[in-house]
Amino acid sequence: MRRKIATACADRLGVAALTRMHVEGHDLRPLWSSLIDKLIDGTIEAGEGLDLSLVAQLLGDKPAGLAIQQQILASHQLFRLKDSPAQPRLRVLALAAATDIGGNTPIEFLLTGSTIELMTLYVTPDAEVPASLPDHDVAIVIASGSEDGREALRVIGRAAARWPRPLLNLPHRVGQLDRDELHRLLGGIEGLDIPATIGVSRAQLLAMSCAVRAPAEFASELAFPMIVRPRGSHAGAGLAKVEGVVALARYLRERQEQEFFASRFVDYSSEDRLFRKYRLVFVDGRPYACHLAIADRWDIWYLNAGMSLSADKRLEEEEFMRGFDGEFARRHETALAAIAARIGLDYFTVDCAETKSGSLLVFEADNTAIVHDLEPVELFPYKQPQMRRVFDAFAAMLERRATQSQERAA
Repeated sequence: MRRKIATACADRLGVAALTRMHVEGHDLRPLWSSLIDKLIDGTIEAGEGLDLSLVAQLLGDKPAGLAIQQQILASHQLFRLKDSPAQPRLRVLALAAATDIGGNTPIEFLLTGSTIELMTLYVTPDAEVPASLPDHDVAIVIASGSEDGREALRVIGRAAARWPRPLLNLPHRVGQLDRDELHRLLGGIEGLDIPATIGVSRAQLLAMSCAVRAPAEFASELAFPMIVRPRGSHAGAGLAKVEGVVALARYLRERQEQEFFASRFVDYSSEDRLFRKYRLVFVDGRPYACHLAIADRWDIWYLNAGMSLSADKRLEEEEFMRGFDGEFARRHETALAAIAARIGLDYFTVDCAETKSGSLLVFEADNTAIVHDLEPVELFPYKQPQMRRVFDAFAAMLERRATQSQERAA
């Protein structure tokens, strides 16, 4: 039996505001203490409770944060940012899943500095899409296609056909971004390389590690060296390159999971032996530069690339951003256009590189990768203008879709 869920908007600080405070060095522990006291004595408001869940995760206690979130969402599912404009030029309803801090599109960052009102509706089996929706001009699905978001996507999908306003990032398209689905969706695009991601069991990997069976016996594209990771892992947890049977056996001794993904390894290092990984943002089919990470390791993320420690790396990233439209985007124009068409989402990101032969190497596409302007301006003065371009393009897309709908209705 479904619980009775409150549908009035509860005000909260939200992900962007709390993350910014944390990154800028503000001590979140006093806020944690005051909110946990309210939770214990039963006086906490729903929005404060959701903020408490985020603070717990930012302070490193994800289990506690998710437990608090579950408690709050059991009785409330609709939230609004405290600093929402009094007279918004647009009202946006985001449809979210009950997951961790990085499991939904970080839309609050994308609306930084705008006069757009954002409401977030959490969709769960116990709190489905309510019959009476809050008034809004456009809605967007921010739940992901990962395991944590699939139930929310199914629930939203059932309601999508009768949605009263434009609905962006349709749930069935978000679901196609899963690791073992994406290579099939993007396969065969001219100028694009995307290694197949193969689901394998622990037993199959054990057979490979003992040389009882070769990787190619499970999938023709698999061979050593290959990349392995636990199924459902995020942010590089459990990600490894295994050169052969010995390395694979060692990897399995250190992991307890039963299901994994495996894919062929592509050496995408440049002539200087450094690896360059690009994050692109697609807004309404158009790609924008988000960041460039440069490191001497293949398993590269922006946070482990040491960009803040190297003026040369930052200069290269700045040049990449400034010349993106006429250089990178032009080199890969055919592949980028095909990616936008096949994925078909209004907003998503792509992490990619360039192969030694000049092809675009796609690692993953996602609708929840973080796109933000949190880097210190004194070190990254070129980031703010570029992120503002992305934010403005996102806001303009929302307004355009809402206006088109109004014109059709008239």
